[in-house]
Amino acid sequence: MLRNGLEPWHLLIVAIVVIVLFGSKKLPDAARSLGRSMRILKSEARALKEEGAEDPTPSGPSVSPSGPAATDGRGR
Repeated sequence: MLRNGLEPWHLLIVAIVVIVLFGSKKLPDAARSLGRSMRILKSEARALKEEGAEDPTPSGPSVSPSGPAATDGRGR
Protein backbone atom coordinates (compact mmCIF):
# COMPACT_ATOMS: atom_id res chain seq x y z
CA MET A 1 0.00 0.00 0.00
CA LEU A 2 2.72 2.51 0.97
CA ARG A 3 5.45 1.16 -1.27
CA ASN A 4 6.69 4.55 -2.40
CA GLY A 5 6.36 6.37 0.91
CA LEU A 6 5.92 10.13 0.82
CA GLU A 7 6.22 11.74 -2.56
CA PRO A 8 6.60 15.48 -3.17
CA TRP A 9 2.94 15.95 -4.01
CA HIS A 10 1.98 14.37 -0.65
CA LEU A 11 4.02 17.02 1.14
CA LEU A 12 2.42 19.74 -0.99
CA ILE A 13 -1.06 18.57 0.02
CA VAL A 14 -0.06 18.48 3.70
CA ALA A 15 1.38 22.02 3.45
CA ILE A 16 -1.83 23.32 1.84
CA VAL A 17 -3.98 21.69 4.54
CA VAL A 18 -1.81 23.21 7.30
CA ILE A 19 -2.03 26.68 5.73
CA VAL A 20 -5.81 26.39 5.39
CA LEU A 21 -6.27 25.13 8.96
CA PHE A 22 -3.99 27.57 10.76
CA GLY A 23 -3.98 30.53 8.45
CA SER A 24 -0.90 32.35 7.25
CA LYS A 25 -0.84 34.73 10.24
CA LYS A 26 -0.59 32.01 12.88
CA LEU A 27 2.00 29.84 11.11
CA PRO A 28 5.11 31.75 12.33
CA ASP A 29 3.90 31.57 15.94
CA ALA A 30 3.13 27.87 15.59
CA ALA A 31 6.57 27.19 14.10
CA ARG A 32 8.25 29.19 16.86
CA SER A 33 6.42 27.31 19.62
CA LEU A 34 7.21 23.98 17.93
CA GLY A 35 10.90 24.94 17.87
CA ARG A 36 10.84 25.82 21.56
CA SER A 37 9.15 22.54 22.39
CA MET A 38 11.74 20.59 20.42
CA ARG A 39 14.59 22.41 22.20
CA ILE A 40 13.06 21.64 25.60
CA LEU A 41 12.56 18.00 24.65
CA LYS A 42 16.16 17.66 23.47
CA SER A 43 17.56 19.29 26.60
CA GLU A 44 15.47 17.06 28.87
CA ALA A 45 16.52 13.94 26.96
CA ARG A 46 20.17 15.02 27.17
CA ALA A 47 19.83 15.63 30.93
CA LEU A 48 18.30 12.20 31.46
CA LYS A 49 21.05 10.57 29.44
CA GLU A 50 23.78 12.40 31.40
CA GLU A 51 22.09 11.55 34.69
CA GLY A 52 21.99 7.88 33.75
CA ALA A 53 25.67 7.88 32.76
CA GLU A 54 26.81 9.58 35.99
CA ASP A 55 24.84 7.42 38.46
CA PRO A 56 24.38 3.83 37.26
CA THR A 57 23.23 2.67 40.72
CA PRO A 58 19.71 3.45 41.96
CA SER A 59 19.60 6.52 44.16
CA GLY A 60 18.21 6.74 47.65
CA PRO A 61 18.68 4.53 50.71
CA SER A 62 17.38 1.00 50.52
CA VAL A 63 15.53 -0.29 53.56
CA SER A 64 15.40 -4.00 54.17
CA PRO A 65 12.10 -5.57 55.34
CA SER A 66 13.67 -6.47 58.69
CA GLY A 67 14.92 -2.89 59.21
CA PRO A 68 13.23 0.03 60.98
CA ALA A 69 10.12 -0.20 58.81
CA ALA A 70 9.36 -3.70 60.17
CA THR A 71 8.69 -2.54 63.79
CA ASP A 72 5.26 -2.87 65.32
CA GLY A 73 4.72 0.90 65.50
CA ARG A 74 5.61 1.20 69.21
CA GLY A 75 9.36 1.55 68.63
CA ARG A 76 10.25 -2.05 69.45
